[in-house]
Amino acid sequence: MIIYKDIVTGDEIISDTFNLVEKDDAVYEVDCKKVTVGNENFDTGANPSAEEAEEGVEDGSKQVIDVVQYFRLNFLGDEPSGTRAFGTKKDYMSQLKTYMKKVVAKLKEGGADEEKIKAFQTGAQNYYTKHIAPNFKDFDFYTGESMDPDGMVVLLNYREDGITPYVTIWKYGLTEMKV
Repeated sequence: MIIYKDIVTGDEIISDTFNLVEKDDAVYEVDCKKVTVGNENFDTGANPSAEEAEEGVEDGSKQVIDVVQYFRLNFLGDEPSGTRAFGTKKDYMSQLKTYMKKVVAKLKEGGADEEKIKAFQTGAQNYYTKHIAPNFKDFDFYTGESMDPDGMVVLLNYREDGITPYVTIWKYGLTEMKV
């Protein structure tokens, strides 16, 4: 199995157990699922008394996005109110430009040639223009477990069916760790 980590922060972002679909030589789009967490039933073998059975227990389960849950991604903003960290495209572009500069520096540090760096920059710009900017209001933003403000921002949106969640992950912002 390969775990992909943020090249800047080292946070685990995704693994090859998910179907990573490359787009514009810049990002991976990964379809996700909603999973239910909580409400675990631990059978200790004891019989509950009639009194306890009548009271019942509040259902503590909730639905979450599998990738967000498994890789401990953190919502950027205030989840209960739905307020996002990046209220405008300009806010997000500011963070993205800073992140991209850090990725380019890491790629150069790793010996990447100018052609690869140019392909990354062109692909990222094309993907942003075609997919992110026109649908900006539909995206939620997540960051890795460390919540490092310099790290990758993972974008979450829903497919045209309105049911299937997917994340967008910057391809060149990842390093591989084989486990």
